[in-house]
Amino acid sequence: MTSTLDSTQSPRRPVRRVVIAGGGTAGWMMAACLSKHLGKRLEIRLVESDEIGTVGVGEATIPTMLTFHQLLGLDERAFMAATQATIKLGIQFEGWRDIGQTYIHAFGSTGIDHWTAGFQHFWLKGRERGLASDYGDYCLELRAARENKFCHLPDDGIHYAYHLDATLYGAFLRKFSEGYGVQRIEGRIAEVMMQAPEGDIRALRLQDGSVIEGDLFVDCTGMRSVLLGQALGVGYQDWSHWLPCDSAIALQTASVREAVPYTRSIAHPWGWQWQIPLQHRVGNGVVFSSRYTDDETARAALLERIDGEVLTPHRVIRFKPGQREVAWKRNCVGVGLASGFLEPLESTSIHLIQRSAIRLMQMFPKDGIRDSDIAEYNAQMRHELEHIRDFIVLHYHLTDRTDSPMWRDMREMTVPASLRHRIELFRETGRVFRVPNELFTENSWIQVMLGQGVLPEQHHPSADLMSDRELAGFLGSIKTRVDQRVAQMPGHQAYLMRYAPAGALKTAVPA
Repeated sequence: MTSTLDSTQSPRRPVRRVVIAGGGTAGWMMAACLSKHLGKRLEIRLVESDEIGTVGVGEATIPTMLTFHQLLGLDERAFMAATQATIKLGIQFEGWRDIGQTYIHAFGSTGIDHWTAGFQHFWLKGRERGLASDYGDYCLELRAARENKFCHLPDDGIHYAYHLDATLYGAFLRKFSEGYGVQRIEGRIAEVMMQAPEGDIRALRLQDGSVIEGDLFVDCTGMRSVLLGQALGVGYQDWSHWLPCDSAIALQTASVREAVPYTRSIAHPWGWQWQIPLQHRVGNGVVFSSRYTDDETARAALLERIDGEVLTPHRVIRFKPGQREVAWKRNCVGVGLASGFLEPLESTSIHLIQRSAIRLMQMFPKDGIRDSDIAEYNAQMRHELEHIRDFIVLHYHLTDRTDSPMWRDMREMTVPASLRHRIELFRETGRVFRVPNELFTENSWIQVMLGQGVLPEQHHPSADLMSDRELAGFLGSIKTRVDQRVAQMPGHQAYLMRYAPAGALKTAVPA
């Protein structure tokens, strides 16, 4: 519900009071970032209700989370122990290219690039001459994932992320944020009180009648988008024509084996299934298209492909892939699901929350909100989301599967022009060029396109300058270094139990 307080618009005023509407991962990540770095000059209040559940299924992350935690000054061992976290080195895609075929999209880099051309060109030449093994053999993170190994290496020598319990992560960040002065207010939002029909948000009225005034509002109310979508009327761009899935079913199971250091993504005729191993349980779910199957079929398929006792009742989540027309309007910034949704295929949901927090910090208004900052913020968020969208569409479109209507339709669909150019460039020349500030690296694009069956028609001419002996030595030396490092690593589970066993460390606020 929305109401108007007065009919005049106030002049620009400094932002001193920040109100975060909604908790969960999005709300508490925003609270942690703002309070850590601007808490001394801001009054930050977070409104959430214990009666409203969170989606809480996005439990896999990407390496950018390490940067976010460094900005907060978090202790990794304390974080991992508190959130039952395990290590993630990449994602294993099963049945995406075709039934029975598997590949891993791993973090980090593959091989060694030359300034004229990426490593893939030398690998392609070596493959042509019978001198190269599988492309993944030259990637440390991929090999370690395959062999279920992990350890920290000097000088950040291995790239990794986490599998974590999202509910515990929210609680961990709540304790951290409250340590920096964030006030949590329990209650449900009854009204969004506007200054004028086309003006700013002035306050939130809760069901108990209390009024929470603010200068800047952060909408973390999930898909309902109570502030940005409902009160401010920001429209939604629907991407369902590129991303067919609109439903998910999630449940948790008991662990029955050692946790592997990668997420599993298992393709079905109408969508895909995830398995995310934590220290104390396994997160499971299916993402599917209601155009191609129904809830019961998806649920039955999920239950057939899980191990261990089911710990939670299943729940169906509906969503529409796409983004709000803008993420920041007037004095309201939408974060997380309130600003858009992309299915968790590449574990980007938490990353996008993190980017929103960091970007808002970088553009935080000093003497009032300005249109130029709003425009730049929206442009950056839109471009980042569109690049991630293209990367996810890539997995669906580049497939050899013809066993079901969904996969046949995905093969034949018209993809965004930006994605079509990337595919054609790689297929014809083996080249990949990264867009500035884009999330996914050249190596990510290469791994997925190769994994989905695109083999370039040619390689860069610089690879032709190496003799067979030189090329064999170059490729062999890289593979040998990877082999030696992986051989020296301990098992992932054994390392976890020494480094950050669940519940061993409780401290959330750094000294």
